[in-house]
Amino acid sequence: MFDSLLILSKTYKKLDVYAQATIFSPIATEFITTTFTPTSSDSPIPTAVPTLLPTPSAQSVQISHPFDLTNWKLTLPIGESKNPKEILQPELANYVIDPWFIPVTGGLRFRAAVNGVTTGGSKYPRSELREMTDNGKNRASWSSKSGKHTMFLDQAITAVPQVKKHVVAGQIHDDDDDVIVIRLDYPVLYVNVDGDNEYVLDSDYTLGKRFSVKFEVSEGQTRVYYNGSAEPVYTLSKEYSGGYFKAGSYTQSNCSKEESASCNESNFGEVVIYNLAVSHQ
Repeated sequence: MFDSLLILSKTYKKLDVYAQATIFSPIATEFITTTFTPTSSDSPIPTAVPTLLPTPSAQSVQISHPFDLTNWKLTLPIGESKNPKEILQPELANYVIDPWFIPVTGGLRFRAAVNGVTTGGSKYPRSELREMTDNGKNRASWSSKSGKHTMFLDQAITAVPQVKKHVVAGQIHDDDDDVIVIRLDYPVLYVNVDGDNEYVLDSDYTLGKRFSVKFEVSEGQTRVYYNGSAEPVYTLSKEYSGGYFKAGSYTQSNCSKEESASCNESNFGEVVIYNLAVSHQ
């Protein structure tokens, strides 16, 4: 079982901005739901440093995650080369592993170090959820031309690698490759399509600042809403099949991109997700 995590004290040591979020005031509870009041880029969602919660021990009760993980699986940056560890249901329902996937105040923290294990189809590590169906038994696969598919994310990017300061914090994939992603090339937060940064969400993102993104897909249109915007801030016109949502920390760096001295577990990308909701109609 896992060792208990220490609760963060009220006095914090100042850390490098590229490795850890700065300190913020507590998050108001009304922002934990999917229906918080829309805000403009000039009035961001309140931010906070998440407090680590104790992980389970043999004598403790099981962890209850802050949002439903029934139809997800988790890929971790550990395991054998090109064969990272995956956690499926029912194990995922109460799963934690320090430091890659652990509960924090109001959310879940996803961390992937630059020296982490990668999948066979990527050169970058991830601690990331992949959408599933049938209580987590089968892989989700839907078409942009049929039905309406929505993912809402309330999250904060809390760390980036030291040299290549890039992290993907949410994406839509099809049966070939990623279709559209939310990407931080620190300090600029983008909507990225086919490897190109197409739309700026925040030109001066501060690590730890909480924001929301909603993907809405129907009739061959993928619409992106930001911080509760009434209208999409970006729309991609593209028909694709084999679609599924992903969320977590997909660190866009590895040891070949970083300095040799920082090729270790202390150099990572990190995302905290406070709310995650998916619907299909």
